[in-house]
Formats: sequence, C-alpha cells, structure tokens
Amino acid sequence: MNKYLDIAPEVAEALAKGKPVVALESTIISHGMPYPQNVETALAVEKIIRENGAVPATIAVLGGRLKAGLSAEEIDYLGRTGLAVTKASRRDLPVLVALGKDGATTVTTTMMIAHMAGISVFATGGIGGVHRGAETTMDISADLEELAQTPVMVVCAGAKSILDLGLTLEYLETKGVPVIGYGTSELPAFYTRSSGFGVDYRMDTPAEIAAAFMAQREMGLKAGMLVTNPIPEEYAMDAATINRAIDAAVAEAEEKDIHGKETTPFLLAKIKDITGGDSLDSNIQLVFNNARLAAKVACEMVK
Repeated sequence: MNKYLDIAPEVAEALAKGKPVVALESTIISHGMPYPQNVETALAVEKIIRENGAVPATIAVLGGRLKAGLSAEEIDYLGRTGLAVTKASRRDLPVLVALGKDGATTVTTTMMIAHMAGISVFATGGIGGVHRGAETTMDISADLEELAQTPVMVVCAGAKSILDLGLTLEYLETKGVPVIGYGTSELPAFYTRSSGFGVDYRMDTPAEIAAAFMAQREMGLKAGMLVTNPIPEEYAMDAATINRAIDAAVAEAEEKDIHGKETTPFLLAKIKDITGGDSLDSNIQLVFNNARLAAKVACEMVK
C-alpha cells in the first residue's frame, strides 16, 4: 500500500471483504457550495450510497495524508474551511504531502487516490474538459488525461456545460475512453439532459455498465470509463436559460482574466447568482442521482 495513504477502517474492511465501495470527491465540499449546505450535501450523498448497498469513501488530503474515507468531523472541517483548502490536482499532491498541507480532491486526484486504495467506482457531479477557446488558451482539464490513464469508472451528469462539449468528446475518443450514456444516446450537459452530442454507447442497466467495465479491466486496458447519467427530468433546467447564464459568466471571466483552475469555481458561482440559486439546487440533485447509480453499479461489479 502507498505509504502516504490512509484508508478509513470502514472502507478497508469493505475492500478486504469484497464489498462494493464508491469514491467521492471533496472539491465539491470546499469549493462547490457554501457552508453548511456543502456539508449537508456531502453527508446526504454518503447516506444515499449506503442506502443503495455500497460503502462511501469521500477522498481528500488532510495534513499531508491521502485519505480514502473521511469522518463526519473531517467533512465538516473541509466545509467550514472552504476556499482556504487547496483545490488539489495531480501537480499539487507531492507538495501537499511533503509539506503536510490539506487539499480538496478534484476528479483527477479522487481517481488517483481511489485507484491507490483499490476503489474502482467514483461518483461526482460533472467532469472537467476542454474549455471554450482552448485552441488558443490550451485550457484543458487534467480530468481528461486522468481518465486516459487511470482505470476507475467515473459516474457523472456529463461534462459541465460551461465547456466545449464537442472538443471534450473528441479528446476522450483520442485517448480511448469509452463514454457510456445511462438510458440515453446523448451526452447530458450537467444542468440539462441533452447537449446535441452523442455518446459512444447507450446502456440501460447497472449490470451492463458493470460488465463493460469488468471486461475493460480484464483485458488490461489502462483507461477509465465515463458513465454519463442525465439529471432527473424534474430538476433539469431550461436549456435556453442556463445557456444565457453560462454565456454571461464566460464573458465576465474573460473580462476579469480568470483562467486555469480558478475558472470553474468562478463560473459555477456566477451561474448560481444569475439563476437565483436554481443551478445549485440542480447541482445537488444530479449528484444524488449519480451516487445512486454508482452504488448500484458497484454492487453489480462485486457479484
């Protein structure tokens, strides 16, 4: 086991006994929502995973230790500390570990630490991707590269609609990452159920998804798998409304010269303000929905 890694007792026991485990990121706690809503949401997601037969493993870096599984107190600490916690991508891990610092894990680092711990399924909100204008800025999320090299299944509500979705799919295709639509042939766009872009394959049951991922692993293919799960219809936002909000937020980000890893938190906060909080409500519901599906797939994988 990696000497920098701590696996929570409940998670370690589940892994040792071959029980289903679902990884969860911590950036959504520290950078995704205000306190105390962030902590309430994180604990509710863990509860949903347990109700669907799996063990949750929220992942973070605390005091320089890579953590697979957090206590309620540790989750509350991340929620209270908020933006003061480093948003930790792959490049940040060595420094945080060496200096004994805290870090909230992104999709990238959650995949990395989950894989170190032996966890194969990870539920999140939406992945990062190719940002609009990336042909000149080269702003491409590390999430895509991690999906190309780390064999963890990521269950999400598609790529965030603040991105260039077409280029994001092209990048994933180039890297050999299968993009699965759960009950849909179209890529969900985070706040909305459709994007106009197709996925690689539609699958209608957790058992089908589990079988495809097991086959990928048993063939020794090193990439991850992206499972896109549309936001429930009753919580989806009107496409025209959310697109107007996104366009306004992107324009303000350009005006203020916001770039790099600060881009997504800025845009999501701005979209929340523009939509009067409706986007945050949708965000919470889609995370719940992804947690349910991830737990069901994880249960199928251990059968």
